[in-house]
Amino acid sequence: MNATQKKFLMTAFAAVVMLSGLALASDGAPKKSWLELFQTTGPVGYMMVITSMTGTALLIEHFVNVRKEKMAPAQVASDLEAYIQNGEYDAALEMCETEQGYLSNLVGAALRMRHAGFGEMVNSMEQAATQEQFKITTKVSYLSLIGNIGPLLGLLGTVTGMIASFQVIEGLKAPTPKDLASGVYESLVNTTMGLFIGIVWLTAFFFYKNLVTKLSLEINLQAARIIAPFATAEGGGRQH
Repeated sequence: MNATQKKFLMTAFAAVVMLSGLALASDGAPKKSWLELFQTTGPVGYMMVITSMTGTALLIEHFVNVRKEKMAPAQVASDLEAYIQNGEYDAALEMCETEQGYLSNLVGAALRMRHAGFGEMVNSMEQAATQEQFKITTKVSYLSLIGNIGPLLGLLGTVTGMIASFQVIEGLKAPTPKDLASGVYESLVNTTMGLFIGIVWLTAFFFYKNLVTKLSLEINLQAARIIAPFATAEGGGRQH
């Protein structure tokens, strides 16, 4: 875990604690337990729990895979560079096809076009880089989907709570605040949960979106350096 990821996780945890405290506290202490508050949310609350679990699974997957150590292992980069410098292009290409990582896919795409010249190698590598970045960005974009679904579900819970409250008003001649409390709780707790989901997962989305952009640029430049010997060797009869 690098320093940036640690800082992000600490900030997110602090935000969770702060928001939870503000949402549930009253006069310094909650009058209802978290479970009691959740039980007022109705079916929409369970939908938001499922949404949150999905988002958490995505966060774990990105935390594991969206790292330079995973996308461009140092050992793979070192071996590819050594193979190319020694003219062992077939061995380098075989390694790329075996590894199937971000960096190896870029270098492999370039090596397949080595007989067409360095210009074609660069073009092929750029196309591969676009595809690889698109695949990762697509996965990360699901965090944005989760972050946008949460507030919408919260709004749905708000509406269902208001409907429940109006049904009570309609059925009683003189409804008391206690009679309306259940519907009001349903509205407010659902709204709070929806906003919480939106804040956390949209923040995570922008963090990983920027991280993907940063890592992609670094790995693209790294791949370009690895195939750089072909630029000086072009026309010298070194490619075979």
